[in-house]
Parts: sequence; structure tokens; C-alpha cells
Amino acid sequence: MAEAVRGQGDGGGGAGETPGGFRAAPRPGGSGWKRGPGGGREGGGMAAVLRRGRRAALLEPRYTPLVAACLCLAEGGVNLWVIRRVPYTEIDWKAYMAEVEGFANGTRDYTQLRGDTGPLVYPAGFVYVFLGLYYATGRGADVRLAQYIFAGLYLLNLLLVFRIYCRTNKVPPYVFFFMCCASYRIHSIFVLRLFNDPVAMAILFLAVNLFLEERWSWGCLLFSLAVSVKMNILLFAPGLLFLLLKRFGLLGCIPKLCICALLQVVLGLPFLLVNPVGYLSRSFDLGRQFQFKWTVNWRFLPEEVFQSRAFHVLLLLAHLAGLGLFALHRWHRSSESILSLLKDPADRKHPSPPLSVNKIVFVLFSSNFLGVCCSRSLHYQFYVWYFHTLPYLLWCTPTAKLAHMPKVLLLGVIELCWNTYPSTVCSSLSLHICHGLVLLQLWYGTAPLPAPHVPQPSKKPAPLSKKAQ
Repeated sequence: MAEAVRGQGDGGGGAGETPGGFRAAPRPGGSGWKRGPGGGREGGGMAAVLRRGRRAALLEPRYTPLVAACLCLAEGGVNLWVIRRVPYTEIDWKAYMAEVEGFANGTRDYTQLRGDTGPLVYPAGFVYVFLGLYYATGRGADVRLAQYIFAGLYLLNLLLVFRIYCRTNKVPPYVFFFMCCASYRIHSIFVLRLFNDPVAMAILFLAVNLFLEERWSWGCLLFSLAVSVKMNILLFAPGLLFLLLKRFGLLGCIPKLCICALLQVVLGLPFLLVNPVGYLSRSFDLGRQFQFKWTVNWRFLPEEVFQSRAFHVLLLLAHLAGLGLFALHRWHRSSESILSLLKDPADRKHPSPPLSVNKIVFVLFSSNFLGVCCSRSLHYQFYVWYFHTLPYLLWCTPTAKLAHMPKVLLLGVIELCWNTYPSTVCSSLSLHICHGLVLLQLWYGTAPLPAPHVPQPSKKPAPLSKKAQ
């Protein structure tokens, strides 16, 4: 596509009539400039170079660092404007502060930690993170300071995401304008609502950066820390397990999993010593019911179906089936069985090549996206679970020149669905259709190329021509 752009730009510098009323033509052996009757200089060649440079900066992934730097500066101003001009909306901040205040006052029984919206339902890492914010903001009273802290978190999260995209070298830079300045909902989640979801996702993206640097132990430590802030990070866990098995085999994978488990024990120890059953049942409650009035993705269903256990089991089976299909046919590309991942990499029949950057990112992001598609409910703050991964999921596959516009349109429709409040039957159905289209292009766009057909030599010798005889 970039070559096509260059080809288009090359035609822009030909000789022709200029606005000044004179013809610019290159001198033989000269610099491509010609002085007109008024004594000025015009450069058709320079204009063509500028056009090509502008198009390349928007379309070629190698310019991502430049575009990312400009967007981060712009986002700093956007977040400041939002904080000062858009009214803050209280949803969960006071509840968070009440929950961690109980811990600050000495309560260690997790079942006794409550806020205005109900009991505490997040793992222990949430308590420590928001306890720091509790003290930093004067026991939660200085909401404006908390907004500035979350604006800084937004910029840090953006830098981590851009670093991943710079490494993958897949997404054209113009797409990042839609990922940054065009999303009202994401800015609202960070600086107007102060949810814990952005905190968990920022830690997760830091872990992904460590995975890309082959620092798997540190990455697993931070991955577990992100899980301890909010459990939605577990949607990345199937992909991470596949990568660990691919990279280390079963025996080499066990120490990394122990790191994840040990951190959970250490963080939850004050609560495990007092009421272990209460802590585990509250902080890792996978069967918690969601309220129908907040759902974004299942509004078109009757409420009794939405709350039905059979429906939840069906979604779980669909999730497991999707993970199995992607693991067998898209993540695992070796001619060996997937069970070969259990062996030490050195003992495999065909030694596995090193994990590439795009392999790591594709497996993690697609694992999370499959979980989002099969979620029992998506609330408005859950948009941040996968928003920053959408550009990669859409552009990681080969993209024809005319296919850019449908992908941008898909991003726009998804954003519109999340900005529709309250959600409607139309917005929920549209969101599922968009998710389905993303899954289809992931499935077919990453399909392995068919093996080239080699004709078998004929056993019967060809008859000799009369001339040869």
C-alpha cells in the first residue's frame, strides 16, 4: 500500500501552470526550479516530496513513533480540558474510598469491607492501589487531584500501548487518531469516572511490554498484579498459558505460574489469615450476577434469559470452543500435535522458532477479545478492556487499499454502540455484529497459506517424437 501511495505522489510534481501565472519546468541538470517573470521560485518537485511525506506519515507504520509523540502531547491538553470543563460524575469513587477506609481502620475480614454500592468484590491488589489513592487525595476528599492522577495514568497507559504498536509495525499511524482523541467514552472512564479498570489495564500493558522483551518472570509478576486489581485480566490468561508452553514447555512453565500464584497469596495474606473462605468467595466470585439495566451487549434479550444459568453455561461453552479453535488452528502453526507444547522445546521433533513480537501480541489480544465477545455482561467501563487492542486486531491481517475504510467504519460503529446510553436493542445487536466481523477477519485473515502444489512426475516415459527417433 505504501508503494501505491508513493506511486500516486510521484505524479504530483510534473511541470504545469502554477497559480503565479508562469510555467515551472526543471532545467536540464538543474535543481528542478525555474524563475518566473515576477522573480519568485516555485518547486513542483518539492511539493510532490511534501505530499509523499505527509501520506507516508499517515500510512506507513514506521512513522508510528513520530505520530505517537504528537498524539501524547495532544492528549495531555485534551485530558486537562476534559477535567476542567466537563463535570465529574460520581459513580464508584466514594464506594472505593469507603471500602479501603475499612482496611485502613484495621478491618481484615474481607466480608466486612463495604461501600455505598455494596460489598467489596475485587482482589487484594485493588485495596492496596486505592489505599494509596485514599491517602494521596486526603482520604478521598480531593477528587480533582484524583482526576489529575488518572490523567497521568491515561498518558502512561497510552505510552505503553504505543510502545507495543511500535514493536508490531502493523497498524498505519492515521488509525491512532481514532484511538486517542476520538473516543469520548475512554476519556470519561479514566478522568471522569475513576474506575479501577484502567489501573488493571495499564499494569497489563506493562506486562505485555515485558513479554516482548523476553522478561517472562517479571511479566508474569505484573500480570498477576493486574489480576489482583480486577479479574477481567484473566481473559488474557489462556493466551499467556499457550505462550508459556510454547516458549518453555510444561516443566519450564511451572515456575512462571508459581510466580503468579505466589503473588496472589502474598497480597491476600492479611485477609487469608482472618477469613480465607470469605476472601476467596468475595474477591474471586466468578458466578456473580450482573444487573440487566447496565448491560451494553445483551439488551435485546429478555431479562429472565439474561439472568438464566443455562445462558451463562452456553456462553462459557462458546468461549471454550472459540479458544480451542484459535489455539488449534491459528495460534499453533506447527505440523506437530498441540500436545508437543508440553515437551521441552529442545526435545520437540521440529524445534520451535523464537516467539515473534506479533505472535505474542496476536495470541494475547485475540484471547482477550474472545472472552469479551462471550462475556455475560459488558458495562460501560468495560470498554477499556479491549479498546486499545482493536486497531491491532483489525490491522494485523493483510489489508488491501480499499479495505481501510470498512475497518475505520467498524471502529466508529463500535464507539457509537458504547456511547449509546442507555443501551438499546439496536446498539447491542450492532455491537455483536461488529464483534462477529472482527472475529471473521481474524479467522480468515490469519489462515495459513495453502501448500504449493507440486505435480507428481509421470511413471510412464513420454513417447519419443519422430525427429528424436
